[in-house]
Amino acid sequence: MAIEYLKHSKPQSERAEDDAKTAAVVAETLKEIEARGDAAVRELAVKFDKYDRDTYQLSASEIEGIIAKVTDREMADIRFAQTQVRNFAQAQRDSMLDIEVETLPGVILGHKNIPVQSVGCYVPGGKFPMVASAHMSVATASVAGVPRIVACTPPFNGEPNPAVIAAMHLGGAHEIYVLGGIQAVGAMAIGTESIAPVHLLVGPGNAFVAEAKRQLFGRVGIDLFAGPTETMVIADDTAADPELCATDLLGQAEHGYDSPAVLLTNSRALAEGTLAEIKRLLEILPTAGTARVSWEDYGEVILCDTYDEMLQVADDIASEHVQVMTDRDDWFLENMTCYGALFLGARTNVANGDKVIGTNHTLPTKKAGRYTGGLWVGKFLKTHSYQKILTDEAATMIGEYGSRLCMLEGFVGHAEQCNVRVRRYGGINVPYGEGAPYREVAE
Repeated sequence: MAIEYLKHSKPQSERAEDDAKTAAVVAETLKEIEARGDAAVRELAVKFDKYDRDTYQLSASEIEGIIAKVTDREMADIRFAQTQVRNFAQAQRDSMLDIEVETLPGVILGHKNIPVQSVGCYVPGGKFPMVASAHMSVATASVAGVPRIVACTPPFNGEPNPAVIAAMHLGGAHEIYVLGGIQAVGAMAIGTESIAPVHLLVGPGNAFVAEAKRQLFGRVGIDLFAGPTETMVIADDTAADPELCATDLLGQAEHGYDSPAVLLTNSRALAEGTLAEIKRLLEILPTAGTARVSWEDYGEVILCDTYDEMLQVADDIASEHVQVMTDRDDWFLENMTCYGALFLGARTNVANGDKVIGTNHTLPTKKAGRYTGGLWVGKFLKTHSYQKILTDEAATMIGEYGSRLCMLEGFVGHAEQCNVRVRRYGGINVPYGEGAPYREVAE
């Protein structure tokens, strides 16, 4: 095996130091929000967003006035994208069936898919107004049937961004707040005098938002660890060229200063050509000020000998977005196990998934793709089981087994829950504190 790094990212030890500093800031900030509520939230909003108002919740008339600033063309585009997201989310929802089965005569088991009763949707927007994130969280929660959808987004250039507010409103948000960062997710999860707490937090964000969600998990549910954007391009020289690879890497690196971008290839010529093309594009890309920092600190170019090596490295990195451009795209689809979402073939790209195609763009980062997929309609649903016994015979049979199995573990009180049914519905005397006798019963 020969795996060669033509470009390394920042050492893991430095990343760990950054993470520790972020965690400390988040912990202290969340304590302030819990202790001082709205006052702390206001101070943070003024400090970080330079934004203050009597209430951070937009009224119905304010929403109407803000949306009026969106052009007809922009509104049509938002509606188109939101329709694609809703259609795919509805197809996913339709695949999730309630079930009820009779597993034994008179024994009924089932489950119901019940919407989470309140959700807080964070829509990033400090550096770029993330219109599409509103579709991914708000509209998808609406398809799931969540009865209270709260949406938060920071001000953009000192005021609510009309397109983001329009997407939130069209998506089905019941409450819209112009709040960003830790103060937004903290207020939604902890609750303040003016914001009732939610049961679930969803949506992507910067390192501080992601860490806040991590620290709040348990108090509320979270969708997944969705931190700064990650992208990986898996390419060979049969399906890709340096321009495609460089464009797809920098197209995601522009998200922030800490967005990992990785090229994984078995072609040295493609690797070296991509490095040269990235250098050229960074001279003309309008967002190069951001993308250059991400690429210099978090960019990697990894050269492998074989496709099997490429697969192994890709699954180990477990990148959020994986763009595959090879002569065997479907082979990667069949064999990759750890990632956020796949984008197969040169005709597609990550921006499609980010903005319009219909799959959800809130995806796992920092190797979380090893144990979870991305946000989808199922994240807003809780699958709850139920049981019922309809006959005396079934109550007696299950009770006898349950009684003995409880005594096997030493749970006498548990056993008596079973015994009382055996005595009542089966007419069988089971002494208190003992397990039910064994009887031959029909299978």
